[in-house]
Amino acid sequence: MAGGFAKDGAVQEQIDASIDDEINRARSHLPQGESAQRCDECDKIIPQARREALPGVRLCIACQELVDQQHSANVGYNRRGSKDSQLR
Repeated sequence: MAGGFAKDGAVQEQIDASIDDEINRARSHLPQGESAQRCDECDKIIPQARREALPGVRLCIACQELVDQQHSANVGYNRRGSKDSQLR
């Protein structure tokens, strides 16, 4: 049940939009092309299994984890807030 300026189902629409945004963001960061033999950051060899599992990979697992941690620190702010939540 919605109240104020929001229509019925607005909360679910907001949740769905946030999920869609995150999926699109994640897809845009997927590597493409030929995988690197060595990590672009630390120059360690990237295992064959990783290169086959994720075509286009450029970083070893350790360096990729660091990059992921840095990116996750910026996530979490919902830019699609409803008027109701802005008025409170």
